[in-house]
Amino acid sequence: MEKHLKSEGKFTYLEIGEGTPIIVLHGLMGGLSNFDGVTHFFPQHGYKVVIPELPLYTMSLLKTSVGNFAKFIKEFIDHKGYDEVILLGNSLGGHIALLATKLYPESIKALVITGSSGLYESAMGETYPKRGDYDYIKKKAENVFYDPKVATKEIVDEVYATVNDRNKLIKTLAIAKSAIRHNMAKDLPKMKTPTCIIWGKQDNVTPPRVAEEFHDLLPDSHLYWIDKCGHAAMMEHPDEFNAILLKWLQRKKF
Repeated sequence: MEKHLKSEGKFTYLEIGEGTPIIVLHGLMGGLSNFDGVTHFFPQHGYKVVIPELPLYTMSLLKTSVGNFAKFIKEFIDHKGYDEVILLGNSLGGHIALLATKLYPESIKALVITGSSGLYESAMGETYPKRGDYDYIKKKAENVFYDPKVATKEIVDEVYATVNDRNKLIKTLAIAKSAIRHNMAKDLPKMKTPTCIIWGKQDNVTPPRVAEEFHDLLPDSHLYWIDKCGHAAMMEHPDEFNAILLKWLQRKKF
C-alpha cells in the first residue's frame, strides 16, 4: 500500500478509485492498512477511497486535540477541492468524523461510524499506555477483536513500539484526555447528517450500548450489528462490513 501514498504539503494520503469520495479516518492505534477491505471494495462500486494520515504524533503537543484533528480534515477536504464527502471513521477516527460533521456540515453529506469514541471514553485512558510490558500490550491488542488471532505480531509490535516511544506516549495521553473532554452527547441531537452506525456485537472497547446511544441521539441514523465481532468491524469482517455499508449508501442514493 505504501507505494500508493501521495504527499502534498502537510498531507500524506492514499487515494484509489473515481467517484464520490469516502474519506476514511483511522483510530489512535490504527493504520491505513486497517481499511484494506474498504480500499479494495468501494472503488469497484463507483467510489473514490481516500485515507489521509492523521497527524496524531506530528502536531505540536499544545495543538494535539480532537478539535484540531477535525480542523485538519476540513483543511484536507478544501485542499482536495471536494464539494461533499462521506466520512468513515473507526474508534478515535469516528470521534474526529463526528466532530468534523458537527463543525462543517456543509462539506459532509454522510457519516459512517464503527466502534467510535465520542460518548464513552473511559477505555481510551486505561487501555493503552503501560510502558514496557509486552504481554500486557499483547492482551490489550487481542481484546480489541472478537478473534484474538486478528491481533497479529505485527499489530502488537506496532502498539508496543508506540507506547514505548516517550513522545508518542505523551501525545497518546493528550489525545485520550482531549477525547474525554469532547463528549458529544449534547451535540448529536442537533446533527442532521445521515449516519450509518456499524458495530461489533462483542466490542469490548466501546460496548454495544454505546452504539445504541449514538443511534438514539442522532436524528437520521441507522444501526447495523455484526456478530462475532469486536472493535474494528472493517478488519474482522470486511465482507460483511462492506456489504452493509454499500447497501446503506445505495438506499440513500449517495
